[in-house]
Amino acid sequence: MDVRRRPPKPSHTTRQPPPPPSTSAAVDHQSSSPKASDALPLPLYLTNGIFFTLFFSVAYFLLHRWRDKIRNSTPLHVLTLSELAGILCLIASFIYLLGFFGIDFVQSFISKSESDDEHQRFILHEDRNIHCSLPPPSPVISKARPPPMELPQDDEKLVDCVVSGEIPSYSLESRLGDCFKAARIRREAVQRLTGRSVEGLPLEGFDYDSILGQCCEMPVGYVQIPVGIAGPLLLNGCEYSVPMATTEGCLVASTNRGCKAIYASGGATCVLLRDGMTRAPVVRFSSAKRATELKFFLEDPLNFDTLCVVFNKSSRFARLQGIQCAIAGKNLYIRFSCSTGDAMGMNMVSKGVQNVLDFLQNDFPDMDVIGISGNYCSDKKPAAINWIEGRGKSVVCEAIITGDVVSKVLKTNVPSLVELNMLKNLAGSAIAGALGGFNAHAANIVSAIFIATGQDPAQNIESSHCITMMEAVNDGKDLHVSVTMPSIEVGTVGGGTQLASQSACLNLLGVKGASKESPGSNSQLLATIVAGSVLAGELSLMSAISAGQLVKTHQACLSCACAFAEGSPKRGQARPPKQRPPFGSGGDGGLALRARRLRRA
Repeated sequence: MDVRRRPPKPSHTTRQPPPPPSTSAAVDHQSSSPKASDALPLPLYLTNGIFFTLFFSVAYFLLHRWRDKIRNSTPLHVLTLSELAGILCLIASFIYLLGFFGIDFVQSFISKSESDDEHQRFILHEDRNIHCSLPPPSPVISKARPPPMELPQDDEKLVDCVVSGEIPSYSLESRLGDCFKAARIRREAVQRLTGRSVEGLPLEGFDYDSILGQCCEMPVGYVQIPVGIAGPLLLNGCEYSVPMATTEGCLVASTNRGCKAIYASGGATCVLLRDGMTRAPVVRFSSAKRATELKFFLEDPLNFDTLCVVFNKSSRFARLQGIQCAIAGKNLYIRFSCSTGDAMGMNMVSKGVQNVLDFLQNDFPDMDVIGISGNYCSDKKPAAINWIEGRGKSVVCEAIITGDVVSKVLKTNVPSLVELNMLKNLAGSAIAGALGGFNAHAANIVSAIFIATGQDPAQNIESSHCITMMEAVNDGKDLHVSVTMPSIEVGTVGGGTQLASQSACLNLLGVKGASKESPGSNSQLLATIVAGSVLAGELSLMSAISAGQLVKTHQACLSCACAFAEGSPKRGQARPPKQRPPFGSGGDGGLALRARRLRRA
């Protein structure tokens, strides 16, 4: 079914480009191209069969006659009429098989190579027309596309090679030896292949050499995310200015208000409960009995020291802490837990696990390693084992917020917060069947800090496991609030932590790189800062909900943004002197005043 729009009739005033070719047009073009087989009176497969039969039958006839001549001592050059006709038929069939049939075979390759460029130009367009509910862009829209980037002649040749597929896009860095040039050429090739502009996606101002082979493949630019600062967060007697990368309005301001309440109440206390990254391979045996034998072997304390020596050879920071096994029939899942220093440690623990598996292969040669990860770890997925046993850093953070601060800073009262926490975070999450989600919005703060400090954003899933508790203390005058987070997975070395922006955010917190005095202390401190920030965010959001401020605050932020957009001059236009954002005479002025007070707080 052809879902393309009929192109508009050309006018005298504007010239519109023709619509992109379709697959049906390509097929018609290919079918209309002349072939050698079109001149045959019979179908090609019948003609081929006749000449094949003629060739082998005549060859057999001539060989049989020549054998008789050799036996009878008859000269071979003396030919009868039948032999002469046989030689002519042999030559004719041979010419057909190598010439006529070969031309058709080669012609298919020629026509295919000629249509490759055409297919690459319109195949994406056709797929979009068929699979997307939105109509294809009209010729008027395509006219507004920006012209191709002006590139040097050598770069133009490279772009053409990438577009045609002669040079794979992923090999540009290794071929050119210039990561920025490779990104620029790949960017232009993508625009030409898709027919879509990526204008607005920054290209310059980024160190592409720093991400080669470890952070991102085939880059064409980078995304800008604003970073705000919440704090100071008074945690364990030290102050921290917490960087948060987010595009959600009011998130940084809300966390900042929670930090202010904690600071005014004497600060928060955070304790590290456990530090151990996990990896769980799955192995298979011929029987369940054999699988249980390995399970008992691994869980025997007498064998643990030997396994530690084998495991710890993978790194000078990796230290095996424990092994936990689970069996499903003849399949055995082995969950290794180890400390990894200041690195998040996924690669480190994987190397140690591989060493242990190689060692076990000697005593269990019938063990079949199905995968280095069997999801019993469990990484980047919500899992009860992470909620119960922990993964990465397990921390608990608490603070006592005085009644005066609750009323003056948070604009609510202690009984309302305690009741809301019980009905929302505990009972409401239980009714929803939440797994580790007994909180208001822990993932908000965790994701913002993760992006700012170069952590793996996908590990926000298990790192946001959190239960928020609130209780009235000191005869109901003050509020005890705590967050327990069993699986914060962070590191201060490796991955995205080495990039300039993320490294600057880590340096702001004082946890950049690896700790030389106490390996692992920087990543542990980062985990406690994450928990303290979550505590501040939970405290502020719960107070806003309790006091009915949530919707009003977002409306205030929206009003300020709209007013700023209306009052801001366009690019290249001068700002009128002393022009204030216009607010309505109704409730807008109050909302703006509340927003300004929130920013000052």
